[in-house]
Amino acid sequence: MSTYADEPAVTVLGLGPMGRALAGAFLDAGLRITVWNRTPGRDRELLDRGATAAESAAEAVAASALTVVCVVNYDAADAVLRQDGVTDALKGRTVVNLTADTPARARDTADWAAAHGIRYLDGAIMTPTTTIGTPDAVFIHSGPREVYDEHRPVLDALGGTHTHLGEDISRAAAYDIALLDIFWTAMAGYAHAVAVARAEGITARELAPFAQGIGAILPPLFEEFAADVDDGTYSGELNPITSAASSMAHIVEASESHGIEAALMRAAEGQARRVIALGHGTDGFMRVTELLGRARR
Repeated sequence: MSTYADEPAVTVLGLGPMGRALAGAFLDAGLRITVWNRTPGRDRELLDRGATAAESAAEAVAASALTVVCVVNYDAADAVLRQDGVTDALKGRTVVNLTADTPARARDTADWAAAHGIRYLDGAIMTPTTTIGTPDAVFIHSGPREVYDEHRPVLDALGGTHTHLGEDISRAAAYDIALLDIFWTAMAGYAHAVAVARAEGITARELAPFAQGIGAILPPLFEEFAADVDDGTYSGELNPITSAASSMAHIVEASESHGIEAALMRAAEGQARRVIALGHGTDGFMRVTELLGRARR
């Protein structure tokens, strides 16, 4: 099993803000870092701190047993990794891909890696660049457990918590998509709420502390409603979906009275009304999960 002593070298491909943060954390841990980026000039600070710049991606991956990739999406990752010289240099080495994309793309890349003798782990970073190298960073990984265990000592240099989600290579991407769904849906709702509040003469700063109170309600509800979904109970004891649909209608009316688009809330209300029409009016809002899942059956 590898340790810092016998595997001190890591290559980082991609030097956007997150890639630079990853490389910086490896440097802080005393590892020997080789970096490469398609657009030159982003490595200056890292070079000043002791990183080595590679002339090409092939040279970069040949410098280390472990390559960490963090670029904008899998199209960008494929454009780098699937070049003949790079693919050849990676044979027998390990790639940890921390690029965000879909589970299907993770499976496709894993198949490509296996066909070329490349050891592959997929992963996702669930916290901002400022957390990298600190206890607040959160990383999730999926793929062969023995590969993860071998490289875990080096990955620990990135700080925070690392969770192996299983051998299914697409599992990290699936978690990532689901969690980002929560985040961006919540942010879209917050932006809409601020727009409605401002139309009624309430500033965003005035609303913020009360919005934080709403946010604080959610974590225990997530846990409770997860049990409802997994057990198929969809309890409406706290708030039946008929009541939810009514409050959504009020939001739509208030929004549109100010000329504010309410498409997101109209969609949510429509889902609730469909659940009610199917005879589940006494259930909770999470019954919508079942409704949405019918599309794949």
